[in-house]
Amino acid sequence: MSSDQLSPLVADLHLLTVLAATRSFTETARRLGLSKASASTRISELERSAGVLLVRRTTRSVRLTEAGQQLVNDMQPAFRRISESYTAVRDLVGTPRGLVRVTAPVALGRQHLAPRIATFLRRFPDIHIELELTDRFVNLANEGFDLAIRHTNTPPETHVAWELCETRSNLLASADYLARRGVPMHPSELVAHDCLLYLQGSHAGNWTFARPAPQRGKRKSAPTEPERVGVNVAGSLKVNNSEVLREALLAGLGIGLLPDFSMSGNGKHTGCAPLVPVLPDWQVQGFFGERIYALRPWSAQVPRAVSCLVDHLRESFAGGFP
Repeated sequence: MSSDQLSPLVADLHLLTVLAATRSFTETARRLGLSKASASTRISELERSAGVLLVRRTTRSVRLTEAGQQLVNDMQPAFRRISESYTAVRDLVGTPRGLVRVTAPVALGRQHLAPRIATFLRRFPDIHIELELTDRFVNLANEGFDLAIRHTNTPPETHVAWELCETRSNLLASADYLARRGVPMHPSELVAHDCLLYLQGSHAGNWTFARPAPQRGKRKSAPTEPERVGVNVAGSLKVNNSEVLREALLAGLGIGLLPDFSMSGNGKHTGCAPLVPVLPDWQVQGFFGERIYALRPWSAQVPRAVSCLVDHLRESFAGGFP
């Protein structure tokens, strides 16, 4: 095959690998700066050239055939190496530049990430950022993101994880709710309360608490295990966004768990009294995660623009949340 024939073929094969990740002609066209019609036409031309169907199209979905998936599996490592090598060479000279696609939870992104990104972009005017805020779990590699900001206890081993700061889950209610329904003194008493739930898989209503075991006597002894209590709770509201949950708590609808990063403006903008800690001697275990990380799928090279953003976030998040 001559170089004149190979050049457009390589471009169309790359388009196919992007389509495999997005499963959408619209999103593929957006990423590559094409029209949707052009992207579809080029895939059709690639199929005619290969003599085999590569993509199955329906009105609701796009999926690869066995032949299309085989091509993508063979081509993806090569395109990944080309991208990493080109980025590494380009980063050797000049100021940091390029596009960084970032995803983050809504509350964390709105309240804490957005102002830090504004500061970052003033420092690095040649870097561009696409920020998508969503509380759903995002597959970075499949959806084309360079970086995810997430709260977790155990970052995935397949990713590079930069720790930004610690975070804490808080059990809270309004003073009005506690005056009406009483103040629980032990986690087991929560079963008699309206508990507002953050949608988190099948474990939304399973809360676990721990507190240090009391020390007996003055002599030093082996540390004792903390007391742990698990409780199944229920209430009238389940949501997948911590800001909505905060507003429901401020309205006096019940008791709920909030991450500390969602506490900005606690009652100030609504004129409500601030939320009150519930069971302050107990610590919620493993719900929202205990650390904030910047995550990236492992690769041999990290683009300079991504490294600059990570360094900025590590520096600006070092003090944690107020």
